[in-house]
Amino acid sequence: MTNIDKIMSILKKECKKLELPIVSAYVVNEGRNPFKVLISTVLSLRTKDYVTAKATDKLFVLADNPKDMMKLDVKKVEKAIYPVGFYKTKAKRVIEICEILVEKYNSKVPDEIDVLLTFPGVGRKTANLVLTQGYGKLGICVDTHVHRISNRLGYVKTKTPNDTEFALRKKLPKKYWIEYNDYLVAWGQNICAPISPFCSKCNIYKYCYKVGVGKSR
Repeated sequence: MTNIDKIMSILKKECKKLELPIVSAYVVNEGRNPFKVLISTVLSLRTKDYVTAKATDKLFVLADNPKDMMKLDVKKVEKAIYPVGFYKTKAKRVIEICEILVEKYNSKVPDEIDVLLTFPGVGRKTANLVLTQGYGKLGICVDTHVHRISNRLGYVKTKTPNDTEFALRKKLPKKYWIEYNDYLVAWGQNICAPISPFCSKCNIYKYCYKVGVGKSR
């Protein structure tokens, strides 16, 4: 059986040496801001963290609240967030999200996952990040890193990130829910690569079942 307590204890120590995922870094530097978490996460989808960081900074210089951001010309938003992936589509979604926030929620980002999922471009990963990083509420954010490593460890056996989230909700102790994403994303970006992971550098190697791992370094 996977020793999740030991794994989390080791990752907590080791991940202090690594860079935090972009959204978590914002929270550490600026405090909890659900709006910034929401927008930066929407921009981060299929985009490298360093690109997201620059794009988000440029956009928040133009406007840092829904009311002001919804007034921006879409071309101006596109220019600010380029070269994030699908920047034209994301520019439209950012403005649409801001319009909804202003018109329906008095500019306040909802703190309920089912409500967040009704926003354009917002999936379970984004909604969970808003809850955990924006509000400090319980949630489990699962991206490709979390999905891959959770299965590689042998902790869950799932086929999709959504399946992984619900499996973790049943199994993962709640004390780890918020930090689980930070640790596994950082580990996935630096050590537990999708192809040929750095098992020789991995401090949780002996607790890992290495499910699906062929070649490693």
